[in-house]
Amino acid sequence: MSPTAARRRVHRSVATGLPLALAAVLVAAGTAAAAPSMEARVVRTATLGEIPLGAFSNALLPGSVADDHGVRLGGIGSDIYPAGRKGEYWTVTDRGPNGQIKVDGKKRRTFPVPGFDPAIVRIRVSGSTVQVIDAIPLTTSSGKAVTGLPDQRGRDEAPYTYDARTPLSYDPNGLDTEGVVRAGDGSFWLVDEYGPSLVHVSARGRVLARYVPEGLGLTGTDYPVVEALPSVLLHRKTNRGFEGLAQLPGGDLVMALQSPLSLPDADAGDASRTTRLLRFSPRVKAVTAEYAYRFDPVGVVDPGEDDTSELKISSVVAVGRDRLLVEERTDKSARLQLVGLGRGADILGGPWDDDTTSPSLEQLDDPASAGVPVLSKRLVVDLGTVAGVPGKIEGIARVDDDTLALVNDNDFGMTDGEGAFDARGRLVDSGVKTTVVYVRLPEKP
Repeated sequence: MSPTAARRRVHRSVATGLPLALAAVLVAAGTAAAAPSMEARVVRTATLGEIPLGAFSNALLPGSVADDHGVRLGGIGSDIYPAGRKGEYWTVTDRGPNGQIKVDGKKRRTFPVPGFDPAIVRIRVSGSTVQVIDAIPLTTSSGKAVTGLPDQRGRDEAPYTYDARTPLSYDPNGLDTEGVVRAGDGSFWLVDEYGPSLVHVSARGRVLARYVPEGLGLTGTDYPVVEALPSVLLHRKTNRGFEGLAQLPGGDLVMALQSPLSLPDADAGDASRTTRLLRFSPRVKAVTAEYAYRFDPVGVVDPGEDDTSELKISSVVAVGRDRLLVEERTDKSARLQLVGLGRGADILGGPWDDDTTSPSLEQLDDPASAGVPVLSKRLVVDLGTVAGVPGKIEGIARVDDDTLALVNDNDFGMTDGEGAFDARGRLVDSGVKTTVVYVRLPEKP
């Protein structure tokens, strides 16, 4: 069956939203939790069951995965967005199973299932289970898988097989997908960490356009690439491009850099607590504003952690006109801040977008005192103090005025190191499940 025919099967059944081959492999399981309290609390917990990754992928694009090495579907917690029906959400996978193994003292990035195609996945939270009810493979203009492999030699990490012994090819079409929102016309917007880039995708998963920084020079893609983002974004940290994406009521998009830029170098980026948000207008297809966002000290976000480079933004959620919830996190803890995007905070096109400015925005110990209009923020909830919230929360959606749905990234059950796979090349699963939790807040944010 051709990839085009496979995609048609995914969308053919209105009743199930799934091709029969995929529906046959879906199993879900989980637990429920609720407790009365005047504090923020978990009121529901649901988990995704064990779905073989090869069966899932091949039902969408037949023949895309030859050997899944025992990996199960996971990684769908890169983001979560309401799908319009109670308990249903759009989620997005990240680039697929990947890890790191040291060879001769140097870390190598592994891709045990290189044929995996990132997908937009529609889920339903039903009782204590997370059910997959639809899945849309991301494809190029000619209907081929985009894959999750790195784009550019010398800029992205070199990809290797599961055992880190054999190099894999780069793929200019590859996307490390993270945030997702759905537009009013049914199309989707995603963000990607490689470029970093903003990606417009049709309702059927075809990449319509990929917006990247000026000067990136990405060639060889099987979809349109537009250099429409500030060139300063070329200094993104490896694996720390765009991760959060929000859609404001008027339709504008807000993208969050996961971490500070490496300006002027990696050491400066690792030590910095200042990252950036960008506002993009789908109408004019351009960035219209840029904002400086200041993390709290790492020990405040995650008591006991002292490495500033562990700070990340993984999710941004619109809660009104020009207002966002911003998730500051480490892998162990997270806090949600309420942020307003004031007109006076725009730094687009100024000296901080010039990579020769010294000191750079990232090097400033106190950007506000240096005249930078840093976004103001107010703590809404410290998720690290809420019992039942899993680690590595990457997706947040509003359920109602005072309830949030959170989803974690379980990394497809993978861990780093040579022990990630057994002697037969089968995954030694971490045991971490994809989990959706509902958190009731004491008050509306």
